[in-house]
Amino acid sequence: MTSQAAVGGGLREFYESPGVPLSSGADRARRQARMLAEVLRDGPDPALIVDVGCGDGFATSVAALNCPGHRFVGVDWSADALRQARARDLSLVQAGVDGAGLPLASAAADVVIMSELIEHLVDTDAVLDEARRVLKPGGWLLLSTPNLAAWYNRGLLALGVQPVFSEVSLRGVFGRPGRQVAGHLHLFTKRALTGLLAARGFGSITVTGARYHDVPRPLRPLDLAFCAWPGAASILLVRARKT
Repeated sequence: MTSQAAVGGGLREFYESPGVPLSSGADRARRQARMLAEVLRDGPDPALIVDVGCGDGFATSVAALNCPGHRFVGVDWSADALRQARARDLSLVQAGVDGAGLPLASAAADVVIMSELIEHLVDTDAVLDEARRVLKPGGWLLLSTPNLAAWYNRGLLALGVQPVFSEVSLRGVFGRPGRQVAGHLHLFTKRALTGLLAARGFGSITVTGARYHDVPRPLRPLDLAFCAWPGAASILLVRARKT
């Protein structure tokens, strides 16, 4: 059986590969900034926001511009990602959330952001435990992740096709639409994700839906319409509070 350390080593090699995308993209960055602004509206000033899996820092910088007066820290394990993020004048920490945990004091953060990160990680329980540890009581976790039960994945599975977002290999795409290996290790339905968060000590859990930027243009109105039904939307957007 492959050890977790060996799996982590393989993932680190994968994410340091030049062809792996490091940017969140404009849609995701704006979406993250809006979610953050909503939870900061009635919160402390200045708040400490920790963006775990910040990549090249683009989304973190957009959030900082839209939420001035707060402190932001970006965390990522990719040296190349952090090299690009430093050009955005961000406070950065190189660390992985799997294994050793976040190099942050307990109850230090007001908000932890995990934007389409949890699906890439080996130990989801440990990741959420770390997020809860570093959050202050009543602090917010903002999480987004692809939806296994997205409307098109339901149809693909019925036809015997591997769902979009899912992986069977880190070396190629097999049996599903798309060409980019995303490195996803876990996929969630709305029910599974909310249950996992509740089990890890989070409450006030709300889930909304978001569209997926790579849906073919003729199907984009349909994808947008399904955002009103989070259980079948392309992307799950979650707000959860440390209880």
